[in-house]
Amino acid sequence: MSDAPPRDTTIHTPLQQLRNRTFDEIAVGDTAAIERVLTTEDIQLFAIQSGDVNPQHLDPAFASSSRFRGVVAHGMWGGALLSAVLGTRLPGPGTIYQSQTLRFLAPIRVGDRITFRATVTAKDSDHRRVTLACVCTNQDGLNTIEGEAQVIAPTEHVECQSAMLPEVRLVPDANAGLTLLLDHVRPLGALRVAVVHPCDVVSLGAALDARDAGLIDPVLIAPMAKLQAVAAQARLDLTGVTIEDAEHSHAAAARAVELAREGKVQALMKGSLHTDELMGAVVASASGLRTKRRVSHCFVLQTPHYPRPFIVTDAAINLVPDLEQKADIIRNAITLAHAIGVSEPKVAILAAVETINAAMPATLDAAALCKMADRGQITGGVLDGPLAFDNAISMAAARTKGIHSPVAGQADILVVPDLESGNMLAKQLIFMGDAGSAGIVVGAKVPVILTSRADSAESRLASCAIAVLLAQHYRQSPP
Repeated sequence: MSDAPPRDTTIHTPLQQLRNRTFDEIAVGDTAAIERVLTTEDIQLFAIQSGDVNPQHLDPAFASSSRFRGVVAHGMWGGALLSAVLGTRLPGPGTIYQSQTLRFLAPIRVGDRITFRATVTAKDSDHRRVTLACVCTNQDGLNTIEGEAQVIAPTEHVECQSAMLPEVRLVPDANAGLTLLLDHVRPLGALRVAVVHPCDVVSLGAALDARDAGLIDPVLIAPMAKLQAVAAQARLDLTGVTIEDAEHSHAAAARAVELAREGKVQALMKGSLHTDELMGAVVASASGLRTKRRVSHCFVLQTPHYPRPFIVTDAAINLVPDLEQKADIIRNAITLAHAIGVSEPKVAILAAVETINAAMPATLDAAALCKMADRGQITGGVLDGPLAFDNAISMAAARTKGIHSPVAGQADILVVPDLESGNMLAKQLIFMGDAGSAGIVVGAKVPVILTSRADSAESRLASCAIAVLLAQHYRQSPP
């Protein structure tokens, strides 16, 4: 046995150079460890490799009603990381695994920072066998897994470069979320929708696609000759579609608002006219569609890098909202969250930092909005802010900064300081973060489906589906 004192080699980052310890170099009490923060991707990758698709690990809705009240890691994910300690740290390359026992003591959740540690407890010189106590400990000092491993330690030194592993990126079925959404709303029936000035191929095709999907019963309001020319150009069949002739886009917007006011349509959908022209007609004092709240826009987004759909607001209508306007933006987003099935949404009020700074108005507004919620002026959700973006969507980032919050790391709604920051955030998520999206205006008496020329066909269908859910909510709880 070596006379060297026990050594602790906790390693927080992947090894570039692998070095082992031979049997003769190992002493009782030697220990090695690695740290890892559990991510949703870790769970998904383990499920893919193992075939263990237990919904306790993969389905947040199912897991929320289980004894663990949320998604947890597979137990053997922890066992695999302990194996990594033995194979790369102690004893390291050349180790032969003989046996392993594990006792699962507490769940490991997304965002938990786990230390996987192996400590030498005995050596058998006759067989070069080493016994190690294995333990997984979370950031709160709680042991989640305990066990014992027996290995045959190497007799020769090994020193080599760590293998270069390929980058693995999870790409879910791009249409899976949309398919689930459409399946959910289809039983609600088609929504009667005034489609305002759909005088280009994209907007007219989107209205007809939504009709074919069973989402809307469109009323096309546009100059008849122009509409027919577009349909002929794109070979779109208008047979059976209700069409109202309007002289121009302004007249089309006014007529759509009139139909909504009279209850003849339950939603409006933007065609090829400018957003300001449509929304100007909606919010006009004589429109009959205004409520006590200011209207605002919500992006409903779903990205493979976040475990649930979420809302970004306001990124399309209110340029630089003041405190009371932000309060309405939050109330509208909470209403939409309720409509899509989130009973108590977690609302993160974003700023560049998570501390209150008098030189940064967004942080002051965030603090005031949270106090308004404390006083019952904003209800239906849980608010916290100011929160920087990383703290709002990453539990690990929040814990690193010592933030203890019911919202941090699990936000359902992201409230941006102004339109410019919100628009850039949403479009970065869509175009660089592979996010699926839907766009809807909330705060009027009917939903307004607001899409962009750059939106995909899937995004336009998703926007119509969200409108169906919101219109149903309005029937039960009029705005």
